[in-house]
Amino acid sequence: MNKNTTPQALFENAVGQFKQNFSNQNFEGYAKAQQAQIEKTSVQLLKGYEDLKALTKGNADAMAEASATMIRGAEQVSWQVAAFAQASLEKSVATSKAAFTARSFRDLINLQNTYVRQSFEALVAETTKLQNLSVKVTNEALAPLSTRVNLTVGTLTKPLAA
Repeated sequence: MNKNTTPQALFENAVGQFKQNFSNQNFEGYAKAQQAQIEKTSVQLLKGYEDLKALTKGNADAMAEASATMIRGAEQVSWQVAAFAQASLEKSVATSKAAFTARSFRDLINLQNTYVRQSFEALVAETTKLQNLSVKVTNEALAPLSTRVNLTVGTLTKPLAA
């Protein structure tokens, strides 16, 4: 066995090459490169954290805005229903008073038929108004949330800057 091919000689040769390749100068360069990479990554992580924090705040603000819109919408619907109930009650009272002044049974039946038809038509019209109002309020409430969802998805799917 040649002296240079013994396991110990091979090991010593490898150690010598390692020492030669990683002299103090090479090691310092390697350490500086690693430090620069760590600093760069830290800056990216901090920026990512700040971006996520701002994104979360914007999402919370959008949720608050949507909730306020829904509350205002529920209030509008409530007022609309109350106004319809009051108008229906007034119409019912007026029809009842008119029923006491009917001159014949036929007049009473005609009055009742007219009242029922008008009440049904008013109910259909009011239901349509309430449906349209509900759709409008829902769309207004969802608008800020939709915007935030699109922004959030866009932000979270965007790769980090290299």
